[in-house]
Amino acid sequence: MHSEKTEFTGSLGEPLAARLELPPEGPPGAYALFAHCFTCGKDVLAASRICKALTGFGIAVLRFDFTGLGGSGGDFGNTDFSSNIEDLVLAADHLRTTHAAPTLLIGHSLGGAAVLAARRRISEVRAVATIGAPADPEHVVHLLGDSAHDIERDGEADVVLAGRKFRVRAGFLADVAAQPQAECIATLGAALLVMHSPVDELVGVENARRIFDTARHPKSFIAVDGADHLLTRRTDAEFVAEVLAAWARRYAF
Repeated sequence: MHSEKTEFTGSLGEPLAARLELPPEGPPGAYALFAHCFTCGKDVLAASRICKALTGFGIAVLRFDFTGLGGSGGDFGNTDFSSNIEDLVLAADHLRTTHAAPTLLIGHSLGGAAVLAARRRISEVRAVATIGAPADPEHVVHLLGDSAHDIERDGEADVVLAGRKFRVRAGFLADVAAQPQAECIATLGAALLVMHSPVDELVGVENARRIFDTARHPKSFIAVDGADHLLTRRTDAEFVAEVLAAWARRYAF
């Protein structure tokens, strides 16, 4: 077994389910923290495949379910982007206490926006990688469609995302609108790798350009040509992991 189930207390005081993927041989050369996409979970195919592949390069990776998702406790309706950032900081605290602090942050989709914002609160991080990330967390509002108007009018509404129903409250909309994301990117203080598909159907590749242009060097961009947003093809997830691992060795080890 090269995988450990664990849990830690999240931002709302609820237990968050996590899994630490470990290299098959020898101690890890670095520890990483992976943030999954909006309303997904730690076991979504892209997260699972990328994390497991990274272990082959000597990187241990902790992935977890944000509050109210997957195996974690709490009510998703009470969460927002700020609570996701806090969950990431607490996940880093857990790693620091039980093994070693993460030197690499990886985020997929809205998780990419979250790791960009969380970096300033995790001092040991030397490298950040985003995969299909929006340049601004407010981008997620368009996924809510007409329900966004219902939320603003009524204070909350049930929204169906990826075939599942979620309760979204007005506080969530206010929170994503108030995030100083451009400032977080410009003052990242870590090496940045931006990975994005030119044909991403949910988060357009122009978001990658905005992130890249806002960030300071050292920064790199890799096109994941032909991939869909969720990296459902195994070959795309493996490509992301291989490139990410090669890049991370310069900064995170």
